Amino acid sequence: MIDSHADDVKGDSFFIDGEKATQKIIYGNGVINKAGEVAKECGSNLLLVTDSGLSSAGHPQKLKEIFEQSNLNVTLFDKSIENPTESSVQSCVQVASEAHVDLIVGLGGGSSMDTAKGCNFILSNGGRMSDYWGIGKASQPMLPFIAIPTTAGTGSECQSFALISEDQTNKKMACGDKKALPKITILDPELTLSLPSSVTACTGVDALAHSLESLVTTKRNPSSNRHAQLAFDLIQKNLPLVFENPQDLKSRGAVLLGASHAGAAIERSMLGAAHSMANPLTASRGVIHGIAVGMVLPQVMKFNAEQEETNRIYAEVARKSGLAGPNSLDSEATRNLIARVCEILKLANISSSLEDYGFVPSEINSLAAAAQEQWTASFNPRSINSSDFKNLYSLLFPTATCENQVAQAN
Repeated sequence: MIDSHADDVKGDSFFIDGEKATQKIIYGNGVINKAGEVAKECGSNLLLVTDSGLSSAGHPQKLKEIFEQSNLNVTLFDKSIENPTESSVQSCVQVASEAHVDLIVGLGGGSSMDTAKGCNFILSNGGRMSDYWGIGKASQPMLPFIAIPTTAGTGSECQSFALISEDQTNKKMACGDKKALPKITILDPELTLSLPSSVTACTGVDALAHSLESLVTTKRNPSSNRHAQLAFDLIQKNLPLVFENPQDLKSRGAVLLGASHAGAAIERSMLGAAHSMANPLTASRGVIHGIAVGMVLPQVMKFNAEQEETNRIYAEVARKSGLAGPNSLDSEATRNLIARVCEILKLANISSSLEDYGFVPSEINSLAAAAQEQWTASFNPRSINSSDFKNLYSLLFPTATCENQVAQAN
């Protein structure tokens, strides 16, 4: 369900009948002020998980005051790190255990959400994160979790997965369990106003990729398709407006809502080869995730479009989004869709060349091997192997622009 103090930019509910949603979505300008009364329905002794950057900006302190006004006891953990690891999660667990919390709140981007979820797994079920690598491995109930995103990107606020990296290998472990899904998600566009333009761009592109990947995976279904199409429409129309005017609260709200719809789509459909290619770029050279997935997305879409059924899906997305005429050929509509992605990448200042991020062609083999090991590759609509990944990475080394890469698909 969706509760809002502002007009819903899509004019309908976040979830619809038949989805069996167990999550409540609260959306609107200023709804963060409702956090206290919402949280006290779930517990009385909460752990607020966030990062030091947000603490420096004062956001957790303001939220803490809101909670305390509702007579809630708050323990703050602001040591979440980008790409959280088993050891960083364990630090959070120690704080939560000593405070005897009965409710967890995640404030921030995907890293804070993943840290909070990871903490919940171990605090409730014991062991270590690697014990929950996979799906449905938590045998005991988990604490209520409230997600409050301050970025419009990962969609973690609508997912039951925690992505935690192994300390030694940096390999991402996807730990999923329906019990880890946030009980309540609070979407307040005003929280995104302070984001630097670079973060707005990277997270927005990440959400765009989520919508387009979840639309075509082998696990796609009517529910995931609905969320993914809504996400793409909201993001591709409004993210450029946010680039143009960062204070445009209506457009920011639309992108935030779109990112959450994309998260709900992932929850129901999974991701594909673009994320498989992006993760090794982050692991080996620290390329920001949104940049990594954005730069590989057009080539992966071109690869997938060689499969007739996927080409048809891409084309239909383009038509529904007004990027192609209702009677356009599938090939034309798909080209328009990829061209729109490239246009947004250009506005986000994301290069299409791996050379710009320090990579050299001799790394193609190792990158391809790492991409093949990523579990999202198995959900890609078109079967993909190491040789395919080598070819796709190699296409990112020429100095050709994104637009030229699209032209090659004609």
